[in-house]
Amino acid sequence: MNETALRDEITRVGRSIFDRGLTFGSSGNISVRLEDGGWLMTPTGSTLGTLDPARLSRLAPDGRLLDGDPPTKESFLHLAMYGSRPRAGAIVHLHSTHSVAVSCLAGVDPASVLPPLTAYYVMRIGKLPLVPYFAPGDLDLAKAVREMASDHHALLLANHGPVVAGKSLSDALNAAEELEETAKLFIALRHLETRPLTGEQIADLEARFPDIKQR
Repeated sequence: MNETALRDEITRVGRSIFDRGLTFGSSGNISVRLEDGGWLMTPTGSTLGTLDPARLSRLAPDGRLLDGDPPTKESFLHLAMYGSRPRAGAIVHLHSTHSVAVSCLAGVDPASVLPPLTAYYVMRIGKLPLVPYFAPGDLDLAKAVREMASDHHALLLANHGPVVAGKSLSDALNAAEELEETAKLFIALRHLETRPLTGEQIADLEARFPDIKQR
């Protein structure tokens, strides 16, 4: 997909995310890796529902702004994740309500925040680690993300929200949506006895769909 088409796709996806209430105000950001090793990112202070494809931030492979508006203040978060996931083609970071709610709960397993409630969660997310809380803009967050992202394509930032990488923007978005829906289920079922998938059922899914381990 050429750069013009990618700009249009980011704009379309941003509008869809915003219109469906997966983010709000100027929260959330999107990035896509370009063929030359650089990136397109949503600009700082922008609303995903009203992106202008011509004003998206275009970054060089070393992170320098080449053209467009200044990138999201969380660009360091994206670059840290790309650095640990060389096959990633896109990243979606949201402040989606149910995922953020789970990120604020006490007593969750920081190694795997959400249980494997559905096959699609296992297939699109797998294990979701919780990144410790850092204040907005704290560059130590990049270090924490870099360390965890080598083993996980989806992370949940404590008291903040999810950041999800994918081979393409559609892959990243689908995974982010699955994460949000599973967070919604988790909250709805939190005080009920549940029946997550067993280890055998998860192993069966991994055998049937080998790409699960290659996310």
